[in-house]
Amino acid sequence: MTVKRTGAWVEKTRNDVGVERLSGEGWIVCRHTCAWQPLTDVYEDDDGVVVIRVEVAGMRSEDFSISLAGRTLVVAGTRIDPAPKRTYHQMEIHFGEFRAEVYLPWSVESEDVEASYEEGFLTVRFPRPGSQHVPVVESEREED
Repeated sequence: MTVKRTGAWVEKTRNDVGVERLSGEGWIVCRHTCAWQPLTDVYEDDDGVVVIRVEVAGMRSEDFSISLAGRTLVVAGTRIDPAPKRTYHQMEIHFGEFRAEVYLPWSVESEDVEASYEEGFLTVRFPRPGSQHVPVVESEREED
């Protein structure tokens, strides 16, 4: 089944039981239903650097792992509920194992990847192949 959503598509297939793929412009963000998936943004900044930003609040950097295999970036880990014996009336914050996979439209060398974790967001940055940032310089015009 394929559903069109403002420039992106979601596909569920019988071969990928429990897997949803959200795609647009060659990017695929894979969602597994067996583990929760943190909110994930993929965008390009003004310097031609692709940024993947994953919301994993309430964790330490050693609580998750980042791996790159060919064209697949995987962020995985476990967020522990600080008090597992609660009676929830509403529960929207996910705990337990999580996995976020982003299939890149091109291969990336691991030495080109930079990752940082700050204020609950993991940010992974890498240059777009062949991109070169050319600064825009305002020229001085001579008045006639």
